[in-house]
Amino acid sequence: MKSFGAMLQGTSLPLDYSYLLCEPTFQRIIRNESTEQFSGLPYIYALLNCLVTAWYGLPVISTDNLLVTTVNSIGAVFQLVYMIIFIKYAEKAKKLRMIGLLSLVFVVFAIIAIGSLFISDFEVRHLTVGFISCASLISMFASPLFIIVSRF
Repeated sequence: MKSFGAMLQGTSLPLDYSYLLCEPTFQRIIRNESTEQFSGLPYIYALLNCLVTAWYGLPVISTDNLLVTTVNSIGAVFQLVYMIIFIKYAEKAKKLRMIGLLSLVFVVFAIIAIGSLFISDFEVRHLTVGFISCASLISMFASPLFIIVSRF
C-alpha cells in the first residue's frame, strides 16, 4: 500500500502550485465586481478533492503521508477563499447555487470522514478513502469538461 501513498504524495507538490494559477481569474472578478461567465464548479470540485485528500493523509487513515495532508490543507484554504470571492461577486442565482454546492461539499466530506471512522480494519479504511480521494481528483481534473458540455 505504500505505492498508493507515494502516488498521491507525488501529485501533491505540483497541485500546490496549481492552486495559485487561479489568481488572474480572481483579479479580474474583483476588478470587474462580477463573475461574468466564469463557473464556480471547478473550485467546488477542487475544494472537495483537497478536503478528501487531506483526510487521506492523516495518520488515522494512512501512515507517512503528512505531506499530503499539509499540501491539501493549504489547497483547501485557497479554494475556500476563491469560493468566498466568487460568491461575493456572483449574481443572486449563481450565488445561491454556489452556496448550495459549497454546503453539499461539506456534507459529503463529513459523510466520508465520519463514515470512514466506522471502518475498523485499517487497510480497508486506507484503501476506501484512497479510492475516494482518487475519484475526487479525477472529478477535479474533469470539471472543466462539465462546463464545456453544459454550454452546448
